[in-house]
Amino acid sequence: MKPGRHCSSGRKRFPQTDYFFHSGSGGWRGHSSSYDGEDRSEFRTFYNLSREFMIESARERVKEMAVFGVVVVASAWPVIYMVITVVKLLSKGRP
Repeated sequence: MKPGRHCSSGRKRFPQTDYFFHSGSGGWRGHSSSYDGEDRSEFRTFYNLSREFMIESARERVKEMAVFGVVVVASAWPVIYMVITVVKLLSKGRP
């Protein structure tokens, strides 16, 4: 049962707060266990995490380099074609 309003004046006030609320946290006493069921040191866990990150980073780098290579070839093709055309034109001589 919630307590009734203690304010009898007609002024508008802040909403009433339920001071008797219990969160039902039961046995929690202000600390948590860092043991997650595995018997590894923090350094080993960090090492594995960083190793996995570096492997994934290397995979992404390979993909990005392949796309960059395609873009470079696609943009260099018109320049190469132009140089070949100019060389052919100049090798024919004057008409």
